[in-house]
Amino acid sequence: MAAAVAVIVALWLDVDAVARILLIGSVLLVLIVEVLNSAIEAIVDRVGTDFHELSGRAKDMGSAAVSLSIILALLVWVTLLWRHFA
Repeated sequence: MAAAVAVIVALWLDVDAVARILLIGSVLLVLIVEVLNSAIEAIVDRVGTDFHELSGRAKDMGSAAVSLSIILALLVWVTLLWRHFA
């Protein structure tokens, strides 16, 4: 839902093509990384439900990747919106 709103806002804003691509691309990157994280978690759960340190690390790294992609998207949006409205 938030991604759809962000894409609509990016299309609505009066920015150049590069800025629009960066705004939409950063949102799509978050969705892509989230899908990959879900795949990692599904694979780890499929292999076994027993606790293993490497399984936990794999899930933690997937979650960290999602967090980093969200931070990147926020930085892109704040930077471009600041430049647009300042």
